[in-house]
Amino acid sequence: MAWQIEFDPDALKELKKLDRLIQSRLIVFLRDRLSVMDDPRSIGEALSGSRLGNYWKYRVGDWRIVCDIQDHRVVVRVLRLGNRREVYR
Repeated sequence: MAWQIEFDPDALKELKKLDRLIQSRLIVFLRDRLSVMDDPRSIGEALSGSRLGNYWKYRVGDWRIVCDIQDHRVVVRVLRLGNRREVYR
């Protein structure tokens, strides 16, 4: 089953601010690894906390992708992208 990748408008702005090489690396990860999986939760990690408990994070080097996995729509919605030091703030 192929998952569709959607970007939140804020995440798209964050992606456009990044260096082209980093943009490419993150998009290749989303397209080639995450979207083709049967269960995208198998390579991610759930965020903890009351506000963040429904979201998942993916590590791509020093970069993090925070997503909302919507099973009923078969969509992975990218909410945040950024360096590991700054993405959770």
